[in-house]
Amino acid sequence: MDITIDGAIIVLAGDFDVRSTWEVRNAIYEHLDGLDEDVVVDLTDVTSIDVTALRVLAVATRRASRDGHHLTLRGCCPAVRRLLHISRLARAVEVERSAATA
Repeated sequence: MDITIDGAIIVLAGDFDVRSTWEVRNAIYEHLDGLDEDVVVDLTDVTSIDVTALRVLAVATRRASRDGHHLTLRGCCPAVRRLLHISRLARAVEVERSAATA
């Protein structure tokens, strides 16, 4: 799992699964602690994701909200959106809407 921080955006790349959840969780929490602005987690380059990883994002969203921040997921492919709905975690996270193509 590659994690890149670009301002308020956390860019994830690679396999986001049970093996990388601790690393991603720590990166998100450290980033939230150091910012006074909303945070975006970009999943565009995530090649695979599991329910454990989505739970980490849901808990991070709740923590961000509790601390007065807002966490949004960007670049969720249809498979990620489907897994969010199947796992009922869609209610716990905010997914950025894709820009409409003209």
